Amino acid sequence: MIPPHPPPHHAAASPAGTADLLAQWLNGKKPATTTTARPDHGSGLRFAFYGRTSTTRHQDRLSSQGWQRDMADELVVGHGEVVAVYFDAGTSRRIPWRQRPQAAQLMAAASSPESVIDAIVVGEYERAFTGTQFATLYAWCTRHGIQLWLPETSGPVDLGNRDHRALLSLLATQSQREVLRARHRVLAAMHNQATQQGRYLGGRPPYGYQLVDAGPHPNPADARWGRRLQRLAPDPRTAAHVAWMFRQRLAGHSVASIARHLNERGVPCPSRADPDRNRHRTSGAWTLRTVAVILANPRYTGRQTWNRRTTETCGPASTPALSAKVAHPALITEQDFVAAQQIRAARPASDGRPRRFALAGLIHCGVCDRRLDSHWNHGRPTYRCRHGHTSTQRAGQLRPKTLYVREDHLVDEIHIRLRGEGNDGHTELESARTRSSHVAVALRDSGRFVVYDIAGWRLEKIDSS
Repeated sequence: MIPPHPPPHHAAASPAGTADLLAQWLNGKKPATTTTARPDHGSGLRFAFYGRTSTTRHQDRLSSQGWQRDMADELVVGHGEVVAVYFDAGTSRRIPWRQRPQAAQLMAAASSPESVIDAIVVGEYERAFTGTQFATLYAWCTRHGIQLWLPETSGPVDLGNRDHRALLSLLATQSQREVLRARHRVLAAMHNQATQQGRYLGGRPPYGYQLVDAGPHPNPADARWGRRLQRLAPDPRTAAHVAWMFRQRLAGHSVASIARHLNERGVPCPSRADPDRNRHRTSGAWTLRTVAVILANPRYTGRQTWNRRTTETCGPASTPALSAKVAHPALITEQDFVAAQQIRAARPASDGRPRRFALAGLIHCGVCDRRLDSHWNHGRPTYRCRHGHTSTQRAGQLRPKTLYVREDHLVDEIHIRLRGEGNDGHTELESARTRSSHVAVALRDSGRFVVYDIAGWRLEKIDSS
């Protein structure tokens, strides 16, 4: 009976200490004869390998680290051996070495008195450096007596060598150019995906929406990996609250009153409705800014938006993107959304003129040291301090009485004081509005502000220290 053949992996296994005959044949080398070279651990340089990959989601760390390590091993063969490995995964090359987790550990280990590192070898210049990072690290290595090896220089870098200086200058420029090109390509692609495809490009879904499956990824390679698109859909728990906010705003209610009513009704704010996606928010109540941001978000019209905070690059990717057509269910019509934005504009006074507050920012509370809020009352500009109380909460009992002061009364008194000091030469015949402007200019020019409380007011110098 013929015994069964052993499994293929048994046949392929090589005895310990023997050369890999197939690898030698593939590389065109003759098989080793009777002796096998032994690594000499007692001589040569001790290298620390460094590599980096930008992302962990879209790049295979093992593959990226593997080819970079292969480049480094090929470079140092015959000169020493790699005794330590440092690899930053998910770290941008724009981050300085001292702020990269693994690079910082490498620098700490190499500079310690017990260091066993003689040189640092990287797998590729562009993976490790951009901008002036190489020059900074080279100077650091020189101070600590450590060599810096690059595949591009086929060995240790010597900035005393004119050719090395020229090559490193070219590599720095090329690396920076590649960063800008990659950024431009990504932003241009995202701009197109938002405007032409209405694609959801990530981030937290707006309050009132949730994420649902939108089918397989349009990129065949990503689809084969099982990646799928997502889109926004109304959240049954919160969508009605968003619609209510817009109705209130269109009815003329202030942002503060909307926030106050939401708090009084116990409506969950974003940090309470979805705490996992809003860990950066610490408040458990509605605030003026939270309501204002919702009322200013055009996504509630069903149109997808991206890059509303414009980038610094040129071209289409530098402009805010708005999808050409509806990309998800709307919670508000476009007409109502635009109308709600118009209500944000300053309301005119009863005579049709815009409201102006000449002393805005120039009056401080003598009780709590806050700046007084500008407040239109009985058809005239006034200023008030509620000592930290906001309109989004019910008034508490343990706070000082709200402080009010009329602009015209205060301006008249300050005008008399400034004229007595010779700081204001304007006539008594000027209009109240002009006088207010002149008083405000005089205060700013003299570097002073008003401190006001129930007992009266005084002028103080702005502390420039």
